[in-house]
Amino acid sequence: MTTMLPRRAAWAFCLVVAVAFAPAAGAVDVQRVTADGIEAWLVEDHTNPIIAVGIAFRGGAALDPSGKEGLARMASALLDEGAGDLDSQAFQRRLEDLSIRLRFNAGLDTFGGGLRTLTENRDAAFDLLRLALTRPRFDAEPVARIRGQIESGIRQSAEDPGSVANERLFAALFPGHAYGRPAEGTLESIAAITADDLRGFVDRRLARDNLVIGVVGDITPEQLARLLQGTFGDLPATAAPAGVTDAAPATDGGTIVVEKPARQSAIVFAQRGLKRDDPDFYAATVLNHILGGGSFTSRLYDQVREKRGLAYSVHTSLAPLDHAAMIVGGAGTANERAAETVSVIREQWRLVAEGGVTADELADTKTYLTGSFPLRFTSSGRIARILVAMRLEELGIDYLDRRNGLIEAVTLDDVNRLAATLLDPDTLTFVVAGQPEGIAATD
Repeated sequence: MTTMLPRRAAWAFCLVVAVAFAPAAGAVDVQRVTADGIEAWLVEDHTNPIIAVGIAFRGGAALDPSGKEGLARMASALLDEGAGDLDSQAFQRRLEDLSIRLRFNAGLDTFGGGLRTLTENRDAAFDLLRLALTRPRFDAEPVARIRGQIESGIRQSAEDPGSVANERLFAALFPGHAYGRPAEGTLESIAAITADDLRGFVDRRLARDNLVIGVVGDITPEQLARLLQGTFGDLPATAAPAGVTDAAPATDGGTIVVEKPARQSAIVFAQRGLKRDDPDFYAATVLNHILGGGSFTSRLYDQVREKRGLAYSVHTSLAPLDHAAMIVGGAGTANERAAETVSVIREQWRLVAEGGVTADELADTKTYLTGSFPLRFTSSGRIARILVAMRLEELGIDYLDRRNGLIEAVTLDDVNRLAATLLDPDTLTFVVAGQPEGIAATD
């Protein structure tokens, strides 16, 4: 079972450019390119005749109107289903004929997309992106088809313990808040969305003032500047005001049990975390790796998987959203061992909070986090996504040069101080979906 965290953006491209980018993060030269107020961050790489583009608009599924949950996700699935004078089939055929990959997605806090194209088809690719963003058609046939696909996915998720547990967890953490609503929507809300709703979403949310762009590949700053204006210049200047408020996750240390007929129980858990701009965020990154983020080296992996064989995997992650922050985690185990798994996780939480981590754990984690960082730069698409994330999080254009230094600067006192003040096993809240034995629900 894998914890499904809300992501700000996700694009999947596969061009390997390891020769250009693998040696070190510092080898990536990020340039700022602007045209008529539209800004993009660019990494030039002329090794291969391919260009990757990542974009994001601030404001995602959390802004869906009440009763129309799933609107952003539905819009993301339809932007490439016909635009301008091209209906769905013609638009898709154009993409296929030119070997252009264009995808959109919606997270809780952002609406994003990704483009990949051969250099020779650059202008056509950027023009198709322009059409998708500014003149989507939302014709009846693709709307009905995508609606049916989303509804099918919702029905499947309702039978999956992991999906059910995650949805219930966020509903419990954020009652009455936008983060507590299902970003995928419900059968009722998806049925209620109309083509006019989709057009309204595009008109309100896709604008130049909330747009972030990252570009990687075989393109010069001068060429990109021209394309920025031609591609994004027709977007509205400003997006509609966003209305999502900050929220503290309601972690009360309880356990929610959702009965589902399954051989295994899906376990998810959460407590409060740190926002991305918190001065202790890098200490939290180190702490999380030691506690549960290290796939095969963490305390939880050692105690839950290695020593007791309770679960195939157990993990934790930092989840800093725009308006809330959490530490979240998940595991999957046999129903008869669910109670023990929850107990061990809570106990390890307490041991790290009270006893801290060791100098050896700190040194090993720093080595891993700094040494593995260049592995994120193995494709143009991944780098484009990193550029977008850097801008969304306001990390600075020189972040790639500074990041490993920020990890190295974390001290043992930093981590242990944070563990004592942040980790709270008494507020660690669990949702268990399945037929767990020996667990008493507290909700």
